[in-house]
Amino acid sequence: MSTAGSTGGLAPVDAAFLVSHPAPLVALVGGAGLFPYGPGTLGALVGIPLGLALQAAPAAVALALVAATFAFGVWACGVTALRSGVHDHPAIVFDETWAMAAVIAFSPPGLRAVLVGFLAFRLFDILKPWPIGHIDQNVAAGFGIMLDDAVAAVFALALVFGLSRLGWL
Repeated sequence: MSTAGSTGGLAPVDAAFLVSHPAPLVALVGGAGLFPYGPGTLGALVGIPLGLALQAAPAAVALALVAATFAFGVWACGVTALRSGVHDHPAIVFDETWAMAAVIAFSPPGLRAVLVGFLAFRLFDILKPWPIGHIDQNVAAGFGIMLDDAVAAVFALALVFGLSRLGWL
């Protein structure tokens, strides 16, 4: 796979693209998506402190913020995909940041839950088991970019809760 900043078959997404419009600034998470190695993993790491902040908020507030930022991400990722000419350019990492924040926000507190949530989310996001892969391939625009990560987040959260219920977290 090409790195986020290269042009090996992908649209040139670089620092100039990042600041060319507000949507790429959001979708590339302020430049985190330009990291040449594992930009999705870096995007997910950025979501951890955001999720911890949401975890401290009342559940209704956290849920409202997660829903609102999902909608905002649909817009930002969709516009950025159109502007780059690539459906889900590797530099678009807002979806990973958002999903990781959602996993942490609704996970039980504690470092183990954060670690398991992070690893589970990245595993589901990378391997794309059904229906994640189906969504990734068949749902267009910003909604598709965000939705496959939302489903990966639900899978990760289910695993975290299952392990927690078994007393392993």
